[in-house]
Amino acid sequence: MLKSIAASLIAFSIVLSAQSQEKWNLLKCVQYAKVNNISVKQADLQIRFSDVTYNQSKSAQLPSLNFQNSTSYRFGRSENPATGVLEDNNFLSSSFSLQSGVTLFNWFVKRNTIESNKLTNEADRAQVLKVQDDVALNVAVAYLQILLAKEQANLTRVQIGTTTEQLNNTRKRVDAGVLPELNAAELEAQLSRDSSNLITAEASVQTFILQMKALLNLDAGAPFDIESPSIGNIFIESLADLQPEAVYALALQNLPQNKVIDLRLMSAKKEVDVAKGLMYPAITGFGGIGTSYVNVKRPVFDAGPYKATDAYVTVGSTAYNVFTQSVIQTGERLTPFGDQLNTNLSESIGIGLSIPIFNGKSARANWERTKLQVRQWELTKELDNQTLKQNIYRAYNEATSSMQLYNSDKKSVLTSGKSYEYAQKRYDQNLLSTFDLLNSQNNYLRAQIQALYSQYDYIFKMKLLEFYKGQGIRL
Repeated sequence: MLKSIAASLIAFSIVLSAQSQEKWNLLKCVQYAKVNNISVKQADLQIRFSDVTYNQSKSAQLPSLNFQNSTSYRFGRSENPATGVLEDNNFLSSSFSLQSGVTLFNWFVKRNTIESNKLTNEADRAQVLKVQDDVALNVAVAYLQILLAKEQANLTRVQIGTTTEQLNNTRKRVDAGVLPELNAAELEAQLSRDSSNLITAEASVQTFILQMKALLNLDAGAPFDIESPSIGNIFIESLADLQPEAVYALALQNLPQNKVIDLRLMSAKKEVDVAKGLMYPAITGFGGIGTSYVNVKRPVFDAGPYKATDAYVTVGSTAYNVFTQSVIQTGERLTPFGDQLNTNLSESIGIGLSIPIFNGKSARANWERTKLQVRQWELTKELDNQTLKQNIYRAYNEATSSMQLYNSDKKSVLTSGKSYEYAQKRYDQNLLSTFDLLNSQNNYLRAQIQALYSQYDYIFKMKLLEFYKGQGIRL
């Protein structure tokens, strides 16, 4: 029964491996994540926001131009636009205006705003590179975790094969009466433990694969597997080429996170100039043109008969009565739309001066805030550089320790392997108990697993130092 379970587990693992789809190497994983990871997409979206802000600030230099129209219908008692008399009248009126304005001088507020938005836009673009670097590092960690889990699963499969072979040999000797039944029972128990370990190891592989899919923004149910390069073929620089001070100097030059902070600091300094300019007078120019239309009929007048007035003109000794020509209304006429617009046309042009005198110290308070923001970014840069240097030194120290631990674990594998080999020979000669054999076998397995952990940890620490140099992640 236990043999069949073990055989089924091994067969199941082989089938899974055979049915796997196209395998991804680390380069493909990193390139895919840099485009499709959610964090990268969010950072890229921020670029679009800053593009809009930057382009709008450039357009703000152009003169403004606005068209306005107001149309109304009046009814009831109101002033007749044609006669100026209050009367009951219903009419439609409409007015049109075109206004334009331009800033002539405002202490370079708009220019500094453009520069600030430009630097912010560049910082957002550098931020995308930083996020991509962070994602690449996380992908490399997940990749190494999958490789380590697979290696552990492979060791467990070898362990199952070894235990199965031991059980078969022991069963033959038990059936022949050479060994007691207890030996076979102990090996069957060990096979059960090995099978359970394989299930756990396979589950770990799938768990790490799910983590990788999340980083790649792949569907959890999509088929996915990675290439398994030989761990011994992974190129690693020597520690002598990864001295902390040299790595730190290269990190300051190459890592995008430093460019992000530098650009945001320069943008904040431009914001100080903007806030300072808003405390000074500004000169603007403006102009406009307007006209109106009313659909009220205007009275039409014509010359009437002459009528005597009360005035007299004396010529010589004779006084003559003065006559004047009377005016009579002959009808009403609606002035055409175009004629009214032309007749009512008016233009204006002028210069405006705005002087901030007292506004609750809002302008000065804003200026003080922008100076504090500059100081805040300066401290952020100082803290970030300090943290970066500490991380590099920590990675170097951990890489040194990992290398020493790995060398020690390799020796442990050799010694425990020899011990297990000797134990197997003594067991075959009935000079060693099954318990002692299994204990030696498990010690050998634990040494191999520990060596794997230390080897992968050493590789990651070294790759982390390479990453700080600005070389990216390579396997």
